[in-house]
Amino acid sequence: MIPILKGSEDLSRVFCRSQLDTEKARETVKGIIEGVRKGGDKALFEYTERFDNVKLNGGSVRVTQEEIDAAYKAVSAEQLAALRRAKENIEEFHKRQKRNDDIVTINGKTTGIIYRPIERAGLYVPGGKASYPSSVLMCALPAVVAGVPEIIMTTPAANGLNPLTVVAASECGISKIFKIGGAQAIAAMAYGTESVPKANVISGPGNIYVALAKREVYGVAGVDMIAGPSEIVIVADESADAEFVAADMLSQAEHDELAMSVLITSSKQLAEAVQKEVELQVKKLPKSLIATKSLENCGTVILVNNLNEAFDTVNKIAPEHLELCIENPQKWLSKIINAGAVFMGHYSPEPLGDYYAGTNHVLPTSGTAKFCSALSVDNYIKKISVIEYEKSALFACSSDIELLAECEGLRAHANSIKVRREKEIK
Repeated sequence: MIPILKGSEDLSRVFCRSQLDTEKARETVKGIIEGVRKGGDKALFEYTERFDNVKLNGGSVRVTQEEIDAAYKAVSAEQLAALRRAKENIEEFHKRQKRNDDIVTINGKTTGIIYRPIERAGLYVPGGKASYPSSVLMCALPAVVAGVPEIIMTTPAANGLNPLTVVAASECGISKIFKIGGAQAIAAMAYGTESVPKANVISGPGNIYVALAKREVYGVAGVDMIAGPSEIVIVADESADAEFVAADMLSQAEHDELAMSVLITSSKQLAEAVQKEVELQVKKLPKSLIATKSLENCGTVILVNNLNEAFDTVNKIAPEHLELCIENPQKWLSKIINAGAVFMGHYSPEPLGDYYAGTNHVLPTSGTAKFCSALSVDNYIKKISVIEYEKSALFACSSDIELLAECEGLRAHANSIKVRREKEIK
């Protein structure tokens, strides 16, 4: 049964959330990355056979047009229609994030920023315990909107290719899909191999090995974020329906044995009702063993005195997903400082954001919402500063620049200004 804690008496179940401190896994990942960096395709295919039991070569690693056509035939008309409606919502939402160049000239001083898409994006889409065509849309469409000219995708084929995942990639205009997964896929996209081109930014969710690999290659390529297991925090008051709350907690628990599901409420009656409801619902799930283990590890109910205390706790936790199952949720939005995504009201459950609303479901976990945001168009864009001063404008501030450079002991910096000023005096 999920424990009920009073206030913040013991949040160790909540705060012990990072699963990235496994030295053995880290050393394994480092070895894989170095192997692919040095060995290219040969190492990539050896790791794929070892971990996924799939034999590949330069001719079979990439998904063919015939395989894409077969995937479309395997997907129902209803599935394709739903996928396309979700794609439209996600694309429209991310179009609102596009930025225009901003260059301003005042008194001979021009400064500004220009925005340019990266040259190639690399997407990682899981295919182990489950397949996530929704993650294809979430990772690809911000890149499409940003104007990235080439998008590649990797997804493991240990259990065969998921047809809807392949179709989702095709619908987003991705023609280069590679049948590789794990840390070796991240290494291939970071360094490039004979078959897999090097990507400038790598995005997408994955297991601990994928997360650690992204951490290791950061600097060689950009990464969206280093994410851990999924998590949800639900703030609920007396107006909440225990059946709804329990279902929403389980929507995260079924992801992973290490997923975190937390209810924060001031209602003891609701807390006890949710406890019982979770016990009833979890038995009916196909993934009941995973969900049960998740609840045993990280399922928690926190009893607080009022909603102010609830939101103080939320901001300490900084959850990936935050549901507000309360009356007048808009009234409390200003209290939220740290969260990946906020779902407001009794009829905005977290899966709405996972699949359909349009907001991105690639979100910061393990408390990183304190400094990190959802995947967006910005992840695929470079911001380039622009500076142009007229001669008179430079000379008007030259003494300040020279003085500051001298203070830092950088005589050559000062001199690059000084030679221009002195030549003008002569």
